[in-house]
Amino acid sequence: MVPAWLWLLCLSVPQTLLEAQPAELHVEVPENYGGNFPLYLTKLPLPRKKAGGQIVLSGNSDMAAEGPFAVDSESDFLLVTRTLDREEQAEYRLQVTLETEDGRVLWGPQPVLVHVKDENDQVPRFSQAVYRVRLSRGTRPGIPFLFLVASDGDEPGTANSDLRFHILNQAPAQPSSDMFQLEPRLGALALSPKGSTSLDQALEGPYKLLVQVKDMGDQASGHQATATIDVSIVESTWVPLDPVHLAENLKVLYPHHIAQVHWSGREVHYHLESQPHGLFDVDAEGKLYVTRELDREAQAEYLLQVRAQNTRGEDYTEPLELHVVVMDENDNVPICPPRGPTISIAELSPPGTKVTRLLAEDMDAPGSPNSHIVYRLLSSELEEGTEGRAFELDPTSGNVTLGAAPLQAGQNILLQVLAIDLGGAEGGLSSTCEVSVTITDINDHAPEFTTSQIEPVCLPEDTESGTLVATLMATDADLEPAFRLMDFAIEAGDEEGTFGLVWEPGSNHVQLRLLKNLSYEAAPSYQLVVVVRSVAEVVGPGPGPGATATVTVLVERVVPPPKLDQESYEASIPVSTPAGSLLLIIQPSDPMSNPLRFSLVNDSEGLLCIEEVSGEVHTARPLRGTRPGDVYTVLVEAQYADEPALRTSATLVIHFLKAPSAPAPTLASVPSRHLCTPRQDHGVIVSGPSEDPDLAGGHGPYSFALGPNPTVQRDWRLQPLNGSHAYLTLALHWVEPREHVVPVVVSHSARMWQLLVRVIVCRCNLEGQCMRKVGRMKGMPTKLSAVGILVGTLVAIGIFLILIFTHLTLARKKDLDQPVDSVPLKAAV
Repeated sequence: MVPAWLWLLCLSVPQTLLEAQPAELHVEVPENYGGNFPLYLTKLPLPRKKAGGQIVLSGNSDMAAEGPFAVDSESDFLLVTRTLDREEQAEYRLQVTLETEDGRVLWGPQPVLVHVKDENDQVPRFSQAVYRVRLSRGTRPGIPFLFLVASDGDEPGTANSDLRFHILNQAPAQPSSDMFQLEPRLGALALSPKGSTSLDQALEGPYKLLVQVKDMGDQASGHQATATIDVSIVESTWVPLDPVHLAENLKVLYPHHIAQVHWSGREVHYHLESQPHGLFDVDAEGKLYVTRELDREAQAEYLLQVRAQNTRGEDYTEPLELHVVVMDENDNVPICPPRGPTISIAELSPPGTKVTRLLAEDMDAPGSPNSHIVYRLLSSELEEGTEGRAFELDPTSGNVTLGAAPLQAGQNILLQVLAIDLGGAEGGLSSTCEVSVTITDINDHAPEFTTSQIEPVCLPEDTESGTLVATLMATDADLEPAFRLMDFAIEAGDEEGTFGLVWEPGSNHVQLRLLKNLSYEAAPSYQLVVVVRSVAEVVGPGPGPGATATVTVLVERVVPPPKLDQESYEASIPVSTPAGSLLLIIQPSDPMSNPLRFSLVNDSEGLLCIEEVSGEVHTARPLRGTRPGDVYTVLVEAQYADEPALRTSATLVIHFLKAPSAPAPTLASVPSRHLCTPRQDHGVIVSGPSEDPDLAGGHGPYSFALGPNPTVQRDWRLQPLNGSHAYLTLALHWVEPREHVVPVVVSHSARMWQLLVRVIVCRCNLEGQCMRKVGRMKGMPTKLSAVGILVGTLVAIGIFLILIFTHLTLARKKDLDQPVDSVPLKAAV
């Protein structure tokens, strides 16, 4: 049995080890260490008696399992196994524990911070290999106009990353070799005092500076890099500004541009000083703005200072001054007298009757143009087209009188008079004065239509009776309800009473409605004249006839949509049917209807095609991929050629049948024909085999297609004429003149034939007949034999002629030897 003191001892040792929490160890490792590895760093404060535990080294997530650190279990030293790179990782946080085999911690954890000591292994870099900058003449010495930027990958804050800038070379070296100075720590490039005084004598061409950046601060050792600075000398544009005169209360879009400054160098920031602050502003391009309206009574003049500064806020040169003068404006408007009671004027009062007098006041200086007021009548006309003016206004005194134009009774007239200062000159301020005038009423106005011409109204000829055609509005200038009663009538254009008018008593609108059926053939259009008159008698000079309005009605012919001879179509074809085979013909139900144009809408597989005019449906390609028993449905659409909007459609269902057991075509020969080239309007009629017994039995028409030869399909075109014949023509404009054998495949039900159509293509004369070239015949004689034959023929002809003349001479002599009375008399011709 184990003694109790031994159990207490075993339990107290691990507890003592766990309670000891060592402080963090700091270890430094040189970067890029070039000695032998492993490198022993420090001895770990492990307990002397490890109590059967094992040393476990762990680290942060940045250290892999096979990291660069290890612990020598014999010496308890922390060691590094390979070279470390500070730029890759600057610190490593480790912890060392003493653990049992089952993971129980006996001692630790001991934190260890390993710092990688930086080594100057990074070369500084400029932000640009070549800097291009413009230097304006007149730049102050010592004011930087360029700040160089360089970086070093070594540890910040150490000598390894402490950078210094230097000018290595200046080209050209005239007029001074040290025209520029470079601040070593900040990289600020500026003119030297000597360069500033000699800049006016400097060359116009650019200066090229070779600059260097070096680490390790002011030490002689260190890495370095170079860059080039191209300095262009430009003329100074920093010139004095002329004074600016601004009108007070200027109505423009603010901020308002008033002047422009420009510093010809680069990296410039403009700064504006003004009192009060914010009234003026300058943008990044040197444009000066006023931000709001100015008031000369508040401040008459402003003195602005504009500075051109670098990025550190240092002035490149002396500031420019801008003198702003505020100009006085006529900013006091005339004040109208208060609006008085309404003035009553009897209708038909004589011209010259006084209505009122206006008297406006202006707060500007008396006797000045700003307070000189004239008057202008704004609303003196009551009706357009009247001769003269309804009211007259004296522009100087402000007296308002009646004009020569008659007034309309019963209206409340608001006269608006414009009071303008500056004597009415351009730019004067104004106010609108108002005078209310009432005219007593009499019935001296006849009603009038608001529109005398109604736009044409289109009505189909099947429009139902009672349909509203148009609504006409009329107005009456009188105010009394009894004077505004109206009567409407159709005065012309409707002798048959096809249309009628409907309106309610007291209303000012009338409805034109259709009463009878329309017919395009009987009357394609109507031009209706509607008249309106006042029910009460119109008084006054020249009441005139009733007002009229013209309504044009166009009758549209109703064309029924096209209709096909069937609502749906079906066809059954073998899956071996060749391309171009005729399946069926889509036809209109009425052959005398307008011509139709046919198309297929949803032929997704592209198996079919349809002739646009004839409606013939053909197979567009071989039916590969189809199987017997499949059904293929497409939609056939037909529309009128001259009315594309009128269309109809029908379904076409194709049933695919099993291919015939003996599809091999039967050869048949067709007698040769002649066709002309270049192509003319001629062709060859190809008929199906006459010995086919099925055609007579009514089993369907023949299908014609060209043979599969690509050359034949290119040169020839085959069009079906009917169920038994096809028409063969040239497809190209020119085909080689010779004898061609055109294979034509004819199919009917399960049988197929191949016709070999012999066509002789030749050049034709004007009569359309072939011009044939005569070739050399076999056995043709040579030139020598031909000459001999010709000579022999001439000799034979000569002998023959001698015999004829001899015979005639002997016969004449014989006649002379006969008695005279026996010689017959010759008839006179």
